[in-house]
Amino acid sequence: MLLTWKTKLPAAANLLVLLLALPLAATATIVEVETDLGSIEINLYDNATPATVTNFLNYVNSGAFSDSIVHRSVPGFVIQGGGFITDINAQVSDITTNPAVSNEPVYSNVRGTIAMAKLGNDPNSATSQWFINLANNAANLDSQNGGFTVFGEVTAGLDVVDAIAGLPLYNFGSAFTDLPLQNYSAADFTNNVPIDNTHLVIVTEVTVIDTTVDSAAGLNPIPTTRNTTPPGNGGGGGGGGSFALLSLLGLFGFAATRTLRHRR
Repeated sequence: MLLTWKTKLPAAANLLVLLLALPLAATATIVEVETDLGSIEINLYDNATPATVTNFLNYVNSGAFSDSIVHRSVPGFVIQGGGFITDINAQVSDITTNPAVSNEPVYSNVRGTIAMAKLGNDPNSATSQWFINLANNAANLDSQNGGFTVFGEVTAGLDVVDAIAGLPLYNFGSAFTDLPLQNYSAADFTNNVPIDNTHLVIVTEVTVIDTTVDSAAGLNPIPTTRNTTPPGNGGGGGGGGSFALLSLLGLFGFAATRTLRHRR
């Protein structure tokens, strides 16, 4: 009866009925990060960190993260990507970045969260590079450099994150002092065996797989320890937009404190 009734409406009324049946706007977003070690699903905090999520999704929707690499891993701290892409010949180049995004330190850098890397001593310098926390890094990263913006959390595939973090690391200098490689040995490194794409950890694609309004309703992100200001809703706030990072970022370990810093 409903279908019969709708077909009898004027064309404009039919259009109105169809529009009313559609979701008004995406207020939460889930992305899938596909790597050659498996897939990672991340639910983004659209409402709480709208500028950062918009920025990140702009890179996603433009395909900028396709064939990018995880270029740094610090065991017990973070894995980092979003800075470089590789081609068929394993020639690595910078991801083209957009203007930096304003810092939004709302949630805490605990295990399984994704946050933005940025330049040292510049809270508002995040562009394309992101990192996933392997442990509870709140004591360091929630307050350092204005606090690092956590903009989502891994909801599936944390085992993949840990598998990447468990790969052996090799120092190739510059931004690649802690480069995780697979199918590559210490003997290969000593003998200067060339690296190809079977060795790199490649993010083949990042795609939006869910824009359901309440996709973050069941999440309970932890507020940043930087201050006591109550956070906003973890989900919500539609996706889309632009996100960038303007340079190479390094993760360095100094005694008991680790820091995220940029270096050429």
